[in-house]
This record gives sequence, C-alpha cells and structure tokens, in this order.
Amino acid sequence: MSNLLSQSIEQISREKGINQEVIQEALEDAMVAAARKYFKTEEDLQARYDPESGTIDVFAVKKIVEKVDDDAVEMSLEEALGVDETFELDDYVEIPKPTVEFGRIAAQTAKQVIFQKVREAEREIIFDEFSGQLGQLVNAIVRRSEGRDIIFDIGRTEAVLPYSEQCQNEEYRPGDRVRAVIIKVHRLSRGPQIVVSRSDPSLLIRLFEMEIPEVYDGTVVIKNAVREGGERAKVAVASRDDAVDPVGACVGMKGSRINAVIRELRGEKIDIIKYSDDIVDYTTNALNPARISKILIYDPERKILEVIVPEDQLSLAIGRKGQNVRLASKLLGWEINIKSAEVKKQEILSQLEEMVSPSEAGTLANLKGVGEKTLSRLREAGIESIPDLASKSVEELAEIPRLGKKTAQQLIDQAKEWVPSSSESESLPAVETVQEEDQTEEVVSGEEVMEPEADSEEEAEKTT
Repeated sequence: MSNLLSQSIEQISREKGINQEVIQEALEDAMVAAARKYFKTEEDLQARYDPESGTIDVFAVKKIVEKVDDDAVEMSLEEALGVDETFELDDYVEIPKPTVEFGRIAAQTAKQVIFQKVREAEREIIFDEFSGQLGQLVNAIVRRSEGRDIIFDIGRTEAVLPYSEQCQNEEYRPGDRVRAVIIKVHRLSRGPQIVVSRSDPSLLIRLFEMEIPEVYDGTVVIKNAVREGGERAKVAVASRDDAVDPVGACVGMKGSRINAVIRELRGEKIDIIKYSDDIVDYTTNALNPARISKILIYDPERKILEVIVPEDQLSLAIGRKGQNVRLASKLLGWEINIKSAEVKKQEILSQLEEMVSPSEAGTLANLKGVGEKTLSRLREAGIESIPDLASKSVEELAEIPRLGKKTAQQLIDQAKEWVPSSSESESLPAVETVQEEDQTEEVVSGEEVMEPEADSEEEAEKTT
C-alpha cells in the first residue's frame, strides 16, 4: 500500500510538474473532507501523511482549557492529564480517529478535493512560467476558433490570439503551425489565460534574432521597430562594429535572411533602415525610397518636422493611404509634415507678399472703431487701405454719410500712427521698415474691435 501511494504521488508530480509536498497536502485535505463527511462531526479534524509507512492518519484536535464550553473543540485539563500527564493549559490534544472504509460519497468528495488542489497548483505553475515569458516567441498549433479569436496549443496549455492581434492578410486553419509572441498573461478563475500576438513589433524583433546571427549576438542592435501587421514594417538598426554593415547583415546574401522573416510573416513588406543620432539623416533614411529635398525642424519641443520633396516624389514619400509617412513618424517619434517643393514655394511667396504689402487683416479691419458697417462705408468712399485713410482730412471723412467728425478724427489719428512718415521711411532701410510695420501690426491686432455706430450717427445728426 505504501509503495503504491508513494509511486502515485511521484508519478503525478512528474507528469504535472508539481512539488510532491503539494500533492501530499492535497491528499491530507481530501482525507479530512472524507472523514468529516463520514463521521458527521463538528470536531476540528486534521490529517497527516506518513511517507515512511505511506499512510494518512486522521485525528481530531482539541484545546486544553479550564472550563469547557464546546466539547467538540475543547478538553478539560483533568481529562487531558488522563491521556498524558505532561499536558498543560492551552496545549492541543490530538485524538486519533478510527481507520474505516469511507463510503462512496466520502470517497467521491476526497477525489474532488485532490483533483481541485492539483489543478490549482498546476494553474499557478503555468501562470508563473508564462508571466515570465512576456515578449518571448512561442511555437503554436492552431486548434480552433472561438468567434473571431483563434485558440492555439502552445504545449502545456492553450493561448488565445484576439482578433485585434491578428494580421488581416492571414488565415488560420486547424493544424497550422505558426509562431507568435506572448504579450499578456491574465489570472482568471478558470485558470491563466495567455494572450499572444501576430501583429506586435516584438514578434518582428524575435524573428530577427532567430534568423540573423549578428542581431542575436548583439553586433547589430535593433533600435526600434514599427508595424502595420500583414502590410508593412520598418526596422531601424545600428552596428556596434564599424566593419559590419547593419542593413547588409539583416538583408543577407541575395536577401536570404530577410526573406526567411518575410515568409514567416506571410509576405509582409519590411524596410530595414540605418539608425542615426542625427534626426535629419534618420528622417531621410526612414522615408526611403522617396528622395528628400530638404528637412526643416519646425518645432523641436513638440517634435514636429517639415519635409520638402520634389513633386514627383510626394506620393512615394506619403505612401499608400499615408502608410509610409505614418510608419516613419512612429519610428522616429516625431510628427512629420510632408510638402511638395511647389507648395512650399507658394507658402514662402505668400509670406513675402504679406511682409511687403500688408494684408487686409492688418489694415482697415484692425483699426479701433472700424466695424463691418464703417468698413463698408469707407470702401464705398474709395478708401481701401490705411495709407488712403491717412491721406484724407477730417472734413473729407465727415462728408461720408453717418460718419461724424469725432469718429473721423480718431480714424485719421490711428492711420497716421500706423503709417510711418515719409522722412522716417526714407531714413530707415527697407527691412527695418517691414519689421516696424510687423511689430505695430501685432500691437493693433491685439486690441478689441468696437463698433461705434451709434455715436457716429448722433455726431452726424448734430453736424447736420
């Protein structure tokens, strides 16, 4: 009997990978459950496995007290001394239960307890094992589909491939062998749930480590990798050895190395890019094969780049549905705005025109007191700009219907402040004059625009 029980414990421990002590505890709990079912008692029953004899003894535990309130769990000192003279108050007495053949119900209860304990221990081992393998590659076999999710067999347990982690160009049939990367491990009531991915960039990195020796030994370092699963990926690589070309090492002879990765990813296009600490060079490499004319760092704090390309390279740089520039932006960690050389030229010309001849927003519309109605009346009188307004006299403006002398004087004073005198214009260089106008424009544009139509009408009536 002892040999048989010990052999069973060893076999279960070996098959399930569970410590023998866990199985022994499960047996003890099972015996306690069966005994409580058989004896129908409220006593505090416990069990102890003896590895020497291979038996499990069941006994009731009672505490020694002065006054017994519950004889199911307590024993008087006098009664305890009758068992053993060495007992003292607050000691615990173990009272052996008779060894009997438990009934069918008690045996079934013991069996369920053993299975539950072993299953819980097995789940805990699986959780600990796979939670330490996040980001690692696993070989899987497709078992079945549950809704839009795919269930994989990964050896000791099953893993789920959610729809969000699938590549849209792939089909999964039962029995197919695929590689996936572990991204999450959940602890659920029914056991650990391992979540794997086929679209995560870490899968691409693990495949590079498997197929490219220089990546595996650390000679070539993968700085970053981004993917749109099943369609396209970009990988930035750098070499720690000046004698090793990182891009060439990843591509291999006639593309042998990179083709092995592409086959595993079922035809996904992969761009291998040489990493650079210089953001301009890095951007140029990331947007390959498009030809770049110029790269401007538009906002270094917000990490915004402006890339100028020839007209015939615009669609190539942007890519199909913006894929090329989108992946390049993720790879760099910068926002990339791509413009053609012609568009950029028009922007520069427009800015120069605004500097040389102020726009409408910087003239009449920005003068204090000029609302929509006043602006309309001034234009009807042939006044289109601030210089036109500054050249008029108060009497000339007052002749405009519903525009009083007071308002006319205010408008002329503002216009003269806006337009530099002829002597100042002649004495200042052209660039300085433009700068002065720009500065003045900023100050005026910050003022609140008012519509003094009521005052103008009253002034006009008084004048009449």
